Formats: sequence, structure tokens, C-alpha cells
Amino acid sequence: MPGKHEYPVQLVQPDGRRVFDPEHAGWVADIGPDRLWSLYRDMVVARRIDTEATALQRQGQLGLWAPLLGQEAAQVGSAWALTPDDYVFCSYREHAVAYCRGVPPTELTRMWRGVSHSCWDPTAVNMTNPAIVVGSQGLHATGYAYAAQLDGAEIATVAYFGDGATSQGDIAEAMVFAASWGAPVVFFCQNNHWAISEPVRLQSATPIAHRARGYGIPAARVDGNDVLAVLAMTRQAAARARAGGGPSFVEAITYRMGPHTTADDPTRYRTAAENEQWARRDPIDRIRLLLEREGLFDPVAQRQVDERADEVAHQLRTATIGMPDPDPMRLFDHVYATPHPLLTAQRQEYAEYLAADPADTALPHEAPTRRAEGVPS
Repeated sequence: MPGKHEYPVQLVQPDGRRVFDPEHAGWVADIGPDRLWSLYRDMVVARRIDTEATALQRQGQLGLWAPLLGQEAAQVGSAWALTPDDYVFCSYREHAVAYCRGVPPTELTRMWRGVSHSCWDPTAVNMTNPAIVVGSQGLHATGYAYAAQLDGAEIATVAYFGDGATSQGDIAEAMVFAASWGAPVVFFCQNNHWAISEPVRLQSATPIAHRARGYGIPAARVDGNDVLAVLAMTRQAAARARAGGGPSFVEAITYRMGPHTTADDPTRYRTAAENEQWARRDPIDRIRLLLEREGLFDPVAQRQVDERADEVAHQLRTATIGMPDPDPMRLFDHVYATPHPLLTAQRQEYAEYLAADPADTALPHEAPTRRAEGVPS
């Protein structure tokens, strides 16, 4: 497994040429033409999900969205390395991982629209809902992995997070625990170079993977825009976890092409030249060029990929706009595991407020006022 690679592992160059690397290529030897097209399709669909959700937010249909533009290979490649029994703990940006795990497109935006506290049923796909508290999922994943190990489950547990999260105490504590107890967890860091407006050089003076090695955790760096390399490295780490080998750390070096969230303006802290440099390393273009170089590109297959992306985008948009507002009284559901007198009183007070005449419940600044005589309305 990972541990000795200072330079990011790469199997496909940005221009689509293969890299001779027998050590890692064997981990993706099963990816023939059909599966390569499937990987390409999932990345194209993931990007379309992202652009459609971003458009929905700009149109006022979502309160917020955390774009994944540019990180499709890191997410699709790592998700493909997992089995249905493996368990995923995500941050707030792993929409492509969720899609690959089987989350219906119609469920991806519930939380972001503000109609629910969550998006999907975690038990249906073995993946948690988006974690907004940065780095908290690292502790959750480590605890789950350790419990699964005690139960004798031969699974891998994966914690997704960004480069900024590695400066959080939660991730540090998770790695301490995982290393000390041999928890079978894969720490998957998507180093997208920006923690909101802070560049990665301010997060770590050395490669982020080196932080894991300081805890005694084997770590490797991979070209996060190379879907085959990501798949190979994540497969190695997951296999190590399932075999009882303990934790691993994968640093996928990629780039966030869009804003941190739709509330962010990246033009205020990074240059167009930097964006152009990374655009030349686009993960989707890389696989399309590989298909072309190896004589596998088919216009009919490309049209089918595009049609699938259109279909998913339509499902996402239709479902999002059609989501009903929740019952206001659901505000009090799941606050406590057992009845609580204070919450019961608040529920009753709120029910009375909702049932009252709006004129009787108006705030002082909303109270109706008499128009001054002679002043036009």
C-alpha cells in the first residue's frame, strides 16, 4: 500500500497518454473499454448534476450548493473502488460519490433546498448525509471503522474531507485514534488547493500526506484528476482496511474550479491564470483524450452519455422545484430521543402561534399603520 511515493501516482497524463507504472496499473487491469466508458459517463453525469444544482441555486431554488467542478475524477474514481458493504462518511461536496453509491438524483438537493435536515437515507446506500461541520466526519468514520472491526466485519470505512479540514483538531484526533487502535479507515483527502479563500500552502508547509505519516499511518499522493490512478490507489487502501491492515491516507491532488460554495466569489482571491492552468488538466477531457488515443471514442456512445446527463439533470431539476414545504411542526421532531417538558411546551406555544390570526401575531414593525391624510398610496 501507499507509503513510499513522494510524487503523485499517475496512470494517465493530461493529454490522454498512458503512464508506464506496472506497480499501480495492475489495480485497474479490469478497466477495459466498456468500464472506461462507464467511468467517463459517471464523471460527465456528475458534472452535469453540479452545473444544474448551481443553476438552481442562482435561480433561487436552492439556498446553497457546494460545487464539485474539477473534482469529478477524485470522487468517481474513489467511489468505484468501494463495495456496497463499505461505509462512506462525507463532507458537503461529495455529490458524485453519492451518485455512484446509488443515491437517486431526486434526493440530492433536499437539505440544500431547506425542506429537510438530510438528503437521503444513509442505510440505503451506506453513506452519511453531508457533514457541514468541517472535519467532524473523520471522528465518526474512525469510530464506525473500529466498531466494525470489533464486530468482525471485513469492510472499509472511508472519510472524505478537504485540505482545509486537515488543520482541524477533529481530523488530527481521528488519525491518532485510528493509528493507535488500527481502525480500518481510509482517510481520503481531496486537496483542491483552496480552503475557501486560503491557499493550501497556508494549511501545510509539507505535503498533506506527510501529516498522516507523522501518526504512523501509511500515506500516498495521487493525481486527483486522473480517475484511473485514483481508482487504483483507493482500491489498495480499501483492500488494506478490509484485510485488517489498519488505516491509510490518500491525498488526491485536484483543483476546485468553481467557488467554495455558491455564496463565495473566488475571483477575489485567485487568478485567471491559475484557473487556466488547471483547466488544461481537466479530468473529463483527460479520459476523452485517452479514449481517442486508443481508438475507443465513439460518437454514438458520446451521445448516449450526453443523453444520460440530460436525463439526470431533468430529474434533479423537476424533483427540486416540486419538493413540498415541510410541516412547520416537524421543527420539533428528533430534537430529543425521549419526550422533554420544555420542548413540549415550546411545541404547544408554536402551534398556537401558527393557528392565531396573523394580525394578532404581527411583529411591532409589521403592524398595520393608518396612512396620513392626503398622502398618496
